[in-house]
Amino acid sequence: MRFFCFALLLVLTFSCNNPDVNRTQLIHYTPENTSIILRTDNIESLKSSIKNSGFFEILSNTKTFRNLETKLEHVSLLKPTGDVLICFSKDKTDSLQYTIITTFSKNLIITDSLKNYKEETLTYEDKSIIKATLKNHTFYSTVVDSVFMASSSKDIIDSAYDKAFIDTELEKIYNTTATDKTVSIIINSKQSFIKSLFLDQGLPLKTFTNYTAVDVDINQNQLFINGITKGLDSLNTINIFKNTIPQENQLQNITPNNSDGFMSFTFNDFENLKTNLQPFTKKDSVANSTTLFDNIIEVGVIYEENKRAIVLNSLDIMATKDELLAELNTLETFRETDIFNFSNPDLFSKTFHPLITFNNATKYCVLDNFFVFADDIELLHNIIASYLNKTTLSEQSYFNDIKEQLNDASSLMLVGNPTILKTVLEKNLEEPIGSGLSNYNASALQFIYDTNFAHVNAIIKQTKIKASENSVSEELNIKLDTDLLNTPQFVTNHITKEKEIVVQDINNNLYLISNKGKILWKKQLEGPILGTMEQIDIYKNGRLQLTFATPHRVYVLDRNGKDVAPFPAKFNDNITQPLSVFDYDKNKNYRLLVTQGKNILMYDVNAKLVSGFTFKSANDNIINQPQHIRISGKDYITLKTQNKLYILDRTGRTRITPKTSTTFSSEPVFFYNTKFTTTNTTGDLISIDTNGNTSVLNLNLAEKHHIDASSKTLATQSENRLTIKGKTVELDFGTYAPLKLFYINDKIYVSVTDLQAHKVYLYDSQGELLSNFPVYGNSIATLDTIDKNRTLGFAVKGESNSVILYKIY
Repeated sequence: MRFFCFALLLVLTFSCNNPDVNRTQLIHYTPENTSIILRTDNIESLKSSIKNSGFFEILSNTKTFRNLETKLEHVSLLKPTGDVLICFSKDKTDSLQYTIITTFSKNLIITDSLKNYKEETLTYEDKSIIKATLKNHTFYSTVVDSVFMASSSKDIIDSAYDKAFIDTELEKIYNTTATDKTVSIIINSKQSFIKSLFLDQGLPLKTFTNYTAVDVDINQNQLFINGITKGLDSLNTINIFKNTIPQENQLQNITPNNSDGFMSFTFNDFENLKTNLQPFTKKDSVANSTTLFDNIIEVGVIYEENKRAIVLNSLDIMATKDELLAELNTLETFRETDIFNFSNPDLFSKTFHPLITFNNATKYCVLDNFFVFADDIELLHNIIASYLNKTTLSEQSYFNDIKEQLNDASSLMLVGNPTILKTVLEKNLEEPIGSGLSNYNASALQFIYDTNFAHVNAIIKQTKIKASENSVSEELNIKLDTDLLNTPQFVTNHITKEKEIVVQDINNNLYLISNKGKILWKKQLEGPILGTMEQIDIYKNGRLQLTFATPHRVYVLDRNGKDVAPFPAKFNDNITQPLSVFDYDKNKNYRLLVTQGKNILMYDVNAKLVSGFTFKSANDNIINQPQHIRISGKDYITLKTQNKLYILDRTGRTRITPKTSTTFSSEPVFFYNTKFTTTNTTGDLISIDTNGNTSVLNLNLAEKHHIDASSKTLATQSENRLTIKGKTVELDFGTYAPLKLFYINDKIYVSVTDLQAHKVYLYDSQGELLSNFPVYGNSIATLDTIDKNRTLGFAVKGESNSVILYKIY
């Protein structure tokens, strides 16, 4: 590490600013022939999102994906403090090169623990470049104007010192990207090695547009993309829709659900579209004299294997029929629908090239406002039957599911089944990708033209079978980089009011994960978290922070995982119990109680000791987390040692002296049936009223037992016996994690997990097992309403490195 730091200092010394170019943004440092730029402010989140994405799991089997993964392996060395750009380009030999650009900062690269890592500094012509090798992969890096650059190409790093101009159009479109998505992608179509986003050969990307910038949300089950694209040349295909107004796409209303999909384009005025199409069509086109399209607002292509059907959507059915009076030679009648011969089979390719290339439309039929032209009679039969039977795409739940996330009106739209998705991907990857896309029943891409650019939306989503009532469904299986250390826990997103998941791994990294499976951030902690985390509102403005203790720290983290000053508070002596958070009067004047052996310390949210709290030390080590209980306007703080129960007031003075002598278990103290309730090591239930009077009830619990309680419900677990409100359930023999009681929507639920059989059980307050339980799991489950629909869900450890999210319907 010392040598690398010295080398970077040397690089900084030699780096200089080009006096002719004022480079103020990272985008100004991209190589001139860059094809694709990835922008992210969270590399860890991007890596985790890709790792957990079902779509990228399929692509990960391709040679292209594996090559990229290998080339970019050393990106994990970076610990950036801001945006990172990852640029891809091809050199003169057509080899793929990458470049990484970010603001230089201290500790940007940590190389101390790396094996097979070598580096040297190359100095020449007022340039200083570090040549590094990791696992036989060589890359070059430098610092220019406090911007760090690393690339697989030395030529790219060389040219970074001499950039002569700034691409202002690229800069403009770059500035439209967001920083709150998983990743943003900027594509330079002229340089791009992406061939096409469509099936038809007439729509290659290099002539379709110039620049495209999209923000991408990568979740476990879907990719949602939105952004803009801009064609700078009148011959860019996207500009065909200039001066037109997008109309509502309706082709899904006639496309059979057993077809491969459709492409649709819309316009409000055919004459404007016709004018824009003229540079693309032949001079002798017969379309110049036809009025067939005067009342058409949508034209589309239905795909079925290698067959095509052209569809016209008419505003004035009678007027369009009148234009076809010369084409009424009936071929046959199918299901009371006439099919006619059509004498102008290449009309559509001549009129709408390059949007349509199909030139063999020899037959047609009319279905309400839709005029359908094709060559294959069976395709027409299928379209007619599906339309009459209402088995079109518009009737399918999987299509309506993606449609909710798209605009109703678009200039150009492609909707495809797994076959179309696979074809488009393989066309660009130039290799097969297998059959793993079978449950992507509908994917969509749409462009909505607006002035001199177009909005872009796209969605690639797995189709999930709709869960039936009273069922449990595995929604997500989120894999982390390494094994889990503790139990997943729900926390509240104060912006959406939905639940998110926090969990820690064995390297003491803390993760925040959305209920869509996206890893929002990852933070290195000093040690393992003790117990569960709490949420507080330090600033009393509705924004929540996470607070918790590790063996030598008390943390308060904001929504983005950043430390809230003056935390973390550091402690020399071990913290031995989870952090207790008290809000006596529900006015957000929080008290943080830290336990160290037999001692307790109370802090405010400024990390200052509360001087009015007088209790300092118990008679022995405290054996469970101190609790706050409020009864009839009075505050009680409870804490236990092995042979003494303390019940204090908020100043730390004794409020109740229990009249008991026993050896307490490490189970918490609950307020159950108007009494302070816990257990002793012989399995008795110890209950203490507000006068200190004590009662003992033999519950026949083993020494190793667990209890949980609400104000009116007690649940106990001993060996393979689970008791809820006095009703005992005999469980299979196994090794059980402690039970957990939840009070949600006025209902009681009790969960217990058999760690040996990897089964999670969930019972109601009557001791009845919920339908479809047990399910797979390897830890205590955390249960809550998790989304805006107040869907009941629970998170649990899956495999050693994964979190599973279930939903209960």
